[in-house]
Amino acid sequence: MSAVIAIDQGTTGSGVHVLESDGTFRSGETIDHKQFYPQPGWVEHDAEELVGNVARLIAQHKDGAKGIGIANQGETVVAWDAKTKRPIHRAIVWQDARTHAEIERLKAAGHEETTLARAGLPLDPYFSAAKLRWILDHVDEAKTLRREGRLRFGTSDAFFLDRLAGVFATDVTTASRTSLMNLETLQWDPELASLFGVPIECLPEIRSTAGDFGAIDGVPVTASMVDQQAALFGHGCRKPGDAKITFGTGAFALAIAGDKPLKDPKTGLLPTIAWKLGDAPVTYAIDGGVYNAASALNWARELGLFTEFSEIESFDGSAIERGLVFVPALSGLGCPYWDRSGAGLWLGMGLETSKRDLVQAVLEGVALRAGQVIEAMNGLQPIAPKLSIDGGLANNGYFRGFLANALDRKLTVPASMELTGHGCALFALIGAGLATIDRLPPEALPQASIAPEKPLNPALRNKFAAAVERSRNWR
Repeated sequence: MSAVIAIDQGTTGSGVHVLESDGTFRSGETIDHKQFYPQPGWVEHDAEELVGNVARLIAQHKDGAKGIGIANQGETVVAWDAKTKRPIHRAIVWQDARTHAEIERLKAAGHEETTLARAGLPLDPYFSAAKLRWILDHVDEAKTLRREGRLRFGTSDAFFLDRLAGVFATDVTTASRTSLMNLETLQWDPELASLFGVPIECLPEIRSTAGDFGAIDGVPVTASMVDQQAALFGHGCRKPGDAKITFGTGAFALAIAGDKPLKDPKTGLLPTIAWKLGDAPVTYAIDGGVYNAASALNWARELGLFTEFSEIESFDGSAIERGLVFVPALSGLGCPYWDRSGAGLWLGMGLETSKRDLVQAVLEGVALRAGQVIEAMNGLQPIAPKLSIDGGLANNGYFRGFLANALDRKLTVPASMELTGHGCALFALIGAGLATIDRLPPEALPQASIAPEKPLNPALRNKFAAAVERSRNWR
């Protein structure tokens, strides 16, 4: 019998994981879902498909489970009818940039100071608030349901919980990604809601990360959180300075900050919530995201630059040492720039440049952007000597070695890449009362370490930074 099951509902698919009370962890089926791109810069998911996949995975693994944890995409939003539980529009995904013009209007009016002070977040289409307002402005049924008192909207987790468990709630980690939650009070902020034009009465209740979220088919839902915070916990990060980077669709770095939010807008880093366990005080984190990581490599593959991932496990020398640089700003620049006008580019190409050279530069560009985030973090909160990494790109041998050299830091790579699922399951175990943060099951995920062999010349980091500057203000 399983102790708990964890659902990782991510950007490209939904996976299920099982954690036994003795620490045995295993992964089950993953169900991919369709991506919709209605216009350039727009990214949507079918909310019915998402919730159907979540329900299917839970139904297949619920027997004997003592709790369920659900990790969500973070900033992705859904709107639905409170009575029928039917979504009224496709989910608008965290990558979506349709609200760029509105965000620029708010910036021009001087409102970014308010969002930084109260939510800890810059004005950017990445976050949920402007997406929710877009739905209210552009979906006729949203206006009708609001007049009738039947409109519910929020991040995708709230939709899953309302539909499957009958509980209209979100958790503090997810709410902290909306630009609507006050980072100090951990509640929806009336001033922020007014700024974005989002009615608070349509938003879910904010709860702790581990605790009561109702039940699905008789099994209690005992945890709900953002996937990146789940990964942070799964990596074993517990004390200030512990950090991880997940190299999935994007690259997301999180570091534990302690019991106070670290706010310094000049760094471009985001104060956020790491977790809140029951009635215990909240644990804060600092966050930095790179919009394109594995998505950049998959794009290069679709262009025909390579066919099999086995082809790009090793290279001679490095591309940047030969003067070839790639800036992975295919969806704009995240931390520390927060510049959606940035565009992807290669610099330094010549007649001798091959497809293989271009792919190598893509791998290096993702690593170098991640390095910019870690450098910013280390200036605000000293990062532990070891940095834990996971995600699809962490499977690539060349990428791991170059990243260690670029960061001049030892990397820890868990044998399992399912750290989001593992962290989600641990939260569910705590929420079910089967463990505490100080008494968790024995670690069952062996790790490998990668030490830097040849630290990257600082002049090359500066060269990359200059390339990033050239990519800005293009769109």
